[in-house]
Amino acid sequence: MNGFYWNALRIEFVQGETVALALRRAGVANFGPTPNGGAARYFCGIGQCQGCLVSIDGSAPVESCITPAKADSKVTSGY
Repeated sequence: MNGFYWNALRIEFVQGETVALALRRAGVANFGPTPNGGAARYFCGIGQCQGCLVSIDGSAPVESCITPAKADSKVTSGY
């Protein structure tokens, strides 16, 4: 199985799975803080609400629900 790192925790994923799905399957519900003080999370699943923004390997924030997981990447809160 492939894996990426979420705040130093290794998250396993199946090829073709999105970052959000792998995080949820691993029991991660809170994807970090949002600018308005809420918690980023998986919600719409189609990239429209931007409630699941994460940064991958230091990138600008991306929608984790439509971004394929990549082996050995480092995923952190997008805000």
